[in-house]
Amino acid sequence: MATIDDLYSSLARRLRPEDAAELVRQELGAALSSAESTILDRAARGAHARGGWAYSSMSTEFQQPVGLASQVRTARDLFPALAAPADAECDEPAALAPYIAAASGAIAKAPGASDFKQHRLNRADRTAVGLGELSKRQYNKRFRLLGRMEAKLVTLEREIRKREYTLVAKSRLASRIAKADFVADRDSACFIAYLTARANLRSVFTNGAQARPYDEIADMLFARCRRSPTAHWWAVAHVHPVREVLDRLTDEQKGRFLAVWFDLLAGIAELLRSVWEKSRFDRATMIVKRGDDSTTWNAIAGAWNKARESWIAVLHALDMDALLDRLCPGKVLRLMAADVAYWHRASGGGLEPDTAVWAALPAPWEVLGGTASCTRAEVEAVCVRCGVDPVAKGWTAPRPGRAVEAFRPTPELVHGVAVGHPGLAALLRKVGVFSGKTLKLPAS
Repeated sequence: MATIDDLYSSLARRLRPEDAAELVRQELGAALSSAESTILDRAARGAHARGGWAYSSMSTEFQQPVGLASQVRTARDLFPALAAPADAECDEPAALAPYIAAASGAIAKAPGASDFKQHRLNRADRTAVGLGELSKRQYNKRFRLLGRMEAKLVTLEREIRKREYTLVAKSRLASRIAKADFVADRDSACFIAYLTARANLRSVFTNGAQARPYDEIADMLFARCRRSPTAHWWAVAHVHPVREVLDRLTDEQKGRFLAVWFDLLAGIAELLRSVWEKSRFDRATMIVKRGDDSTTWNAIAGAWNKARESWIAVLHALDMDALLDRLCPGKVLRLMAADVAYWHRASGGGLEPDTAVWAALPAPWEVLGGTASCTRAEVEAVCVRCGVDPVAKGWTAPRPGRAVEAFRPTPELVHGVAVGHPGLAALLRKVGVFSGKTLKLPAS
């Protein structure tokens, strides 16, 4: 039987909504009414079997950054006098940074001075700092290793941030909910876990809109939260920051959310700037070209848009909309695959209208960095010029309420393309028949 701990552990994972629904059914059990059970069963039945199969070949985990375990194992042999991080700490920058600094000090290497030609000590310098008994070969081996570890640590810190922003892009602050808050009310916990699973669904290769997370099952579970006298609205607001939820928070809690979301905006904007400056994106079309890192850009852009939307929602709940009159950074457009862009044109469409607004406004990192102005009036003027409704499209105000989605079974995907059976999907991944999201059958 599932426990509330299983529900909590799912928040940073990628369970199918069907599997999350089954966990919810086991947790709530007899507390569900007949009507609620009927609604929940639309998804929970799929955790056991659907169309003759009962599992998914897709990973239930978000990709984890690769740590420095291999480098630390080597360092243990080269610096035996130093206490090395445990294996479990080799993915944690807070444990790795002081160890690398201590090892650098052991060979008189300045932090960050890793150029093999410019920063190594010669024999006289090594003798002067007490390393005269260490051969040139042994010194070079340690110097090279520490240079690699410093570079790898920078990459690890960046990849951890990217993973965090990927989670934010999918399910807002679900992965940041404290366990004590999550387990405080089981109706709230079940709603959070199911909505998170829905939010974490992979995008489908389509020229239409993606399915919204809030479906009929989430709506039924949210109704239970409304009726629960112990509903934990602070936890719920981490994944569902709508006005109804935020209005149930204290002003202090709303202020904390406002600070969290703005801090996220600042961090995401800096990473967006870094990716942008290394890229050659065409801002007027945002159609991906060979060599563009669309995976990183799209994940960070999604995080920016989620954080921005949540920040605006909290401002609205605090009746602080006037702040947007002075500071209203725009949305960030994702890169679109060229074949999807062609699909849009072939079906009578064109570029997403928001693209023109994005291209005309200052970049978010310029706005938050104070080098460019982006007020609500300026955003509204650009939207009008581009034929975009600034409120309906979420440029200057919280998005209007959306209809509740009907539950649909989770599709088995290979690079975003739906495949009818997980066994076939696993085979297609293995032989690599999808290239640029176009099906290419292997030669017989």
